[in-house]
Amino acid sequence: MTKPGSAAGPTGPPGSASPPLRLSKRDARRTAIRAQALQRQRPDDLEAVLRQLFFLQLEPTKAVAPSAELVLWSRLGNTFRPEQVDEAIADGRVVEYRGTLRLAADMALFRADMAAWPGLPPLRPWQEIQAEWVDANDACRRDILHRLETEGPLPTGAFPDICEVPWKSSGWTNNRNVSQLLNLMVQRGEVAIAGHQAGERMWDLAERVYPDGPTLPLEQAAHERNKRRLTALGIARASGQECVFETTAVGEVGVPAEVAGVSGLWRVDPELLDQPFRGRAALLSPFDRLVFDRRRVAELFDYEYILEMYKPAAKRRWGYYALPVLYGDKLVGKLDATADHKSGVLRVNALHWDQAPSAALRAAVDREIDALGAWLGLPVQR
Repeated sequence: MTKPGSAAGPTGPPGSASPPLRLSKRDARRTAIRAQALQRQRPDDLEAVLRQLFFLQLEPTKAVAPSAELVLWSRLGNTFRPEQVDEAIADGRVVEYRGTLRLAADMALFRADMAAWPGLPPLRPWQEIQAEWVDANDACRRDILHRLETEGPLPTGAFPDICEVPWKSSGWTNNRNVSQLLNLMVQRGEVAIAGHQAGERMWDLAERVYPDGPTLPLEQAAHERNKRRLTALGIARASGQECVFETTAVGEVGVPAEVAGVSGLWRVDPELLDQPFRGRAALLSPFDRLVFDRRRVAELFDYEYILEMYKPAAKRRWGYYALPVLYGDKLVGKLDATADHKSGVLRVNALHWDQAPSAALRAAVDREIDALGAWLGLPVQR
């Protein structure tokens, strides 16, 4: 890595901003892996993982295991039990918020956005539509709040659909009035998911679910979220992909950096640079944040990945739910595996290598596959 202002680095006129760091691709990869807690030294527990990763995306596909559980297993190993997530939610340490799991203490970073819902002017057309729809169904909103105050927590089915204006969508939410209203009330900071019962969400007043705490001003909260996001990613673009649950952009936090062979500027967390690196083998969820941004993973890891569960079987190269394979500071393949609980096996359909594997690489990945089977309670069928 070349430090800013060094002889090999770019220079600028007096008084100009510091020139960017110059990183090799290996530097960049290792920074990303450190940030994602995927080195040989594992985090201590679920809360330590969430503290470092900032959030876990909830995605229900169970071809191997739900994504959030796979992410936790890949960090914590076989000491992790899926029940620990429900336990952490039940005792208030962790909350479910807009398709993610987060530390309850981190909800302080979202209160200002809730208070400002649907957002600061000028509003986008979709924000205006949402606000007008909630106003049009204020009687239903108030009925939900009253029922929760007197009877909560309650499942979605406990709320009668008394919406006067149906929710219109070209997707699966069309006319799903109560569930859509509940989701918007989450964004308003009025209700929250209090847990699950028999696989169904349980709702309660947000004030009973989220911990008390100060509300940071909007700009400060956004800045703190950017800092946490960069700490979790290690290296990222200032602007990036927008998602319902989280963005990949980090704004101007961290320091600027260039990566050899990659165009454009990055932002990097300097605390994650120049540290010892001890890599290991890991099997990752397709939704793991190390690989979630497909452009970033292609640029930094020279790794191609597409989630193929939406493709016809005949057009898949790697499998329905192939797990990216990490070894050291490289992504080296894809594991096509299925947890077949009916037959009682973890079936390895194929292991697609991106490079010719050494004996050490094969052995390390085989150990991870065996560990995955043991964690699932399923013998491995290769």
